[in-house]
Amino acid sequence: MSTDLAYCQPLLKISAFNYNTDSISEWSVFKVLDTLRPTSTGLDNLPAWFLRLGPPIFYKPLTYFFNLSLSNSVVPIQWKLAWIRPIPKVSAPAQHSDYRPISITYVLTRILERLVVRQYIYPAILKPPPALSFSDQFAYRPTGSTAAAMVTILHAVTEFLASNPYIIVIAIDFSKAFDTVQHKTLLDKMSQLDIPDNIFNWLVDFLAGHSHQTHYGDPVSQNKSITTSIIQGSAIGPTSYVVTASDVHTIMNFVNMQMTITL
Repeated sequence: MSTDLAYCQPLLKISAFNYNTDSISEWSVFKVLDTLRPTSTGLDNLPAWFLRLGPPIFYKPLTYFFNLSLSNSVVPIQWKLAWIRPIPKVSAPAQHSDYRPISITYVLTRILERLVVRQYIYPAILKPPPALSFSDQFAYRPTGSTAAAMVTILHAVTEFLASNPYIIVIAIDFSKAFDTVQHKTLLDKMSQLDIPDNIFNWLVDFLAGHSHQTHYGDPVSQNKSITTSIIQGSAIGPTSYVVTASDVHTIMNFVNMQMTITL
């Protein structure tokens, strides 16, 4: 699912007037380039290994370009197209479910997204507003992991068993959960986080106008607009789902909830 027939364009924050052209430091860009892991090459044919070879040359112009994008809350339109590559999950695929769709995006936009997540969204998650809570979420957040979720669940079980003869553990698997994220709902919650207005407007522009097309051998599908779901293959996508689920609370005080996300 990528298109929402009831899509509603999220509103921008009109108070985003105090642009800071030095939002991203040159050192942070250099460090990301220098530690860039091997990853799929995007549609611009600019491979990750090439960027990792030249941080001393690339970091200054890329820092200027990234800050220009953030200060004006504009994402280059070329970065808004992704390719979907169906990868077989079995040796002899016979039906659509035998393939795993891999979304390939630009390496440069993934770098900028990662910087935005680390510098703005992660700190905001550590100081959430009253309506949102991240204490029961362990995936794609600072200091969170599957191991931390298991330790927390074990601790809760031990505490409950101290005063109860038994407990019930219910595990729910939300199939295709990332595909159900509504952009307006996500951005309404993003707007509550303590992030600069121009960064919020950049997130709005990032989600607007995205599309993808499937490539399988020589055939290429038509472009499909992405007006719902997180952008697969993006660095902002997983963190966006964490923000989307941040207002899921239990309504009974004897119920304990932990959330972990695995891909």
